[in-house]
Amino acid sequence: MPGSESEPWEYTLYIPHDLRAVTICRRSLRLILALHCLPQLIDMAELLTTELVSNAVRHTKGPAALRVRYADGVLRIGAWDADPTPPAPPPRVADAEAEQGRGLDLVRACADGWGWHPEATDSGKYVWCELNAA
Repeated sequence: MPGSESEPWEYTLYIPHDLRAVTICRRSLRLILALHCLPQLIDMAELLTTELVSNAVRHTKGPAALRVRYADGVLRIGAWDADPTPPAPPPRVADAEAEQGRGLDLVRACADGWGWHPEATDSGKYVWCELNAA
């Protein structure tokens, strides 16, 4: 059946260097997950997408992209940006008073897995996280 949650799929949304793109990515992700019958992942996936895309837009100067992939019961959400600089490691102890700088700590705490790698073909980096559908 088309749209079944058992079929693998992938989407990429290229976005400009604009903070409004975060909202567009979140809403696009919500629609993608609803259409693929994965409503149980929507809230957490939106939160993680917000953090990853916000970092890509706020901390770099070029274009970015949201990549969403589902295969074998795992949703992978990733943000590509044109800056090859590794993401700052999450702090060992988050500062509850801090206004920013806790995004990757939130991703680490909420996702079932996360990481990053350089993108040789795009000369940037890809920061990703995963959620298990089960």
